[in-house]
Amino acid sequence: MKLLYHMTNLPPRIQGTEASLQELNILRQHFGGELIHLNPNEQSPIYLPRLLFGFHQLKRIRAAEASIDAHHLYNADPFPFPIARRLRKPVIYSISSGVRPKRPNIPYFNSLAAVTVSDQRSFDQMTAWGIRNCFLVRHGIDTEQFSVNPLPLDGTFKMMVGSAPWTMGQFVTKGIDALLTALQKAPWLHLVFLWRGVLFEEIVERIRRMGLEKRVEIINQRIEVNTILARVHASVALATDPAIIKAYPHSLIESLAAGKPILLSRSIPMADYVEQHGCGQLIDNVTPEAILAAIEGLIQNYQGIQQAVVQRGASDFSHQAMIDSFKMVYDAVLSHD
Repeated sequence: MKLLYHMTNLPPRIQGTEASLQELNILRQHFGGELIHLNPNEQSPIYLPRLLFGFHQLKRIRAAEASIDAHHLYNADPFPFPIARRLRKPVIYSISSGVRPKRPNIPYFNSLAAVTVSDQRSFDQMTAWGIRNCFLVRHGIDTEQFSVNPLPLDGTFKMMVGSAPWTMGQFVTKGIDALLTALQKAPWLHLVFLWRGVLFEEIVERIRRMGLEKRVEIINQRIEVNTILARVHASVALATDPAIIKAYPHSLIESLAAGKPILLSRSIPMADYVEQHGCGQLIDNVTPEAILAAIEGLIQNYQGIQQAVVQRGASDFSHQAMIDSFKMVYDAVLSHD
């Protein structure tokens, strides 16, 4: 089989820091196929809305369709991109984030060859709405890059913070402001932010203004995440809206692969996995008080939670499991073509 992959995000400013692109590259390495960026706003002199994504690439897509079997489009939320209606080969549409409780364009998605989601919540919601061609797939990483390096509790608790904001509004909706406020109230807490070249000056200014320079580290370059995880006790990712973050954030998967517990909002679908397997702590509301309560709960039960992480961490999120789940989708689509 031969596929043409489509990404709706802009190329990352720092190579290797965009999780969806990492996943697509794993699939491309296994199945082969070119990647086309549908977002024209990297070069467009004016901002173009999502309804126009991909049309600047239509000539290239048409040329590729002569030799491919299907298209695989990757996007965070169930947005009905008109370009997909213009494609002549079957379209597989992957929704990488959690699905909001807002009904999407059902006829549009039922007209596609397949729709994939990566968490049970979103699958149940999509099928309840009447999406007939929905598949549940798995997120995966190269877990062999990670090793378990336990860090003793010594009075200072260190956390890695992933899923950095893309917009100013996400300082609130991704809980960055709440985390920094929590940090002001907890002198025993230290944070290591993984940044990706966007809004770097803004986070630096926030930290300076709040007087937190000595307890916050910002890594704004490509780095081996395993080396960061070796010197933290846990990782955290927050969101008030499931559609603004991957259903299974890569930073949290990486943390589990390295044997480190995770903290996350209940609104993120991965929370269901954490609750089922006891490998972290859930945060009910994205407020400084709720964040600190969750961290304190994790510290109190740290040894038992860490043991649960080490037992499952690497095995549940292998890149081979992700490849296998997508192969089932590809096979199903091409067998009906």
